[in-house]
Amino acid sequence: MKRLRRIRDLMTGRMDSALTEALLGQLEATKEGAWLAMAMIGGEVGRTGAHEQMRAIEHLGDEERRRLVEELRSALVTPIDREDLFRLSRSIDDVLDSLRDFVRESHLYRVPDQIRFSPLLDQVISGIDALENAVRDLASRPSAVVHDALEAKKTGGAIRRMYQYEISRIFSGELTAEAMKERELVRRLEIVGVAIGDAADAIADGAMKR
Repeated sequence: MKRLRRIRDLMTGRMDSALTEALLGQLEATKEGAWLAMAMIGGEVGRTGAHEQMRAIEHLGDEERRRLVEELRSALVTPIDREDLFRLSRSIDDVLDSLRDFVRESHLYRVPDQIRFSPLLDQVISGIDALENAVRDLASRPSAVVHDALEAKKTGGAIRRMYQYEISRIFSGELTAEAMKERELVRRLEIVGVAIGDAADAIADGAMKR
């Protein structure tokens, strides 16, 4: 019976749907984490409260990643190679983990005037949006996946450039303890950008192999 159910799912496309839904669940949690970070630097949410909320968001992301791994174990067919799906999921997880670290370190370091990080977080949210589009297009518009992935890759590059300008600004002044704390927070967002780029590469590689 189990084998018959798998064949039925294969014929109806439900396995592709289960995998993409798990990825979209991961991305939804990741975007929620990015918006929480934005609310924190804007003063809408306190640092302590953001730190606590991020733990719950991270748990949601971990649950969706676990669901994807379970689906991969039993799937007879996947929208792209299993290895690329796993890479994509892992990179999305890295984005959320780094956002968690950004919020945690903000809570610990108490750096003032964090609103200046909003342009970087804007790009993070844009990158997550582009990854969501790419995952949705896996089933409905496979030809659009590479374009979506390139858009996500561009945001990763934009974050890298913003990071470089921020580092230049920090290093042009006195290297106080506060300046080094700020440098660590900017570096955390740069790592988020790298992870977005890695996720874009994973889904683009998978789409090109189809």
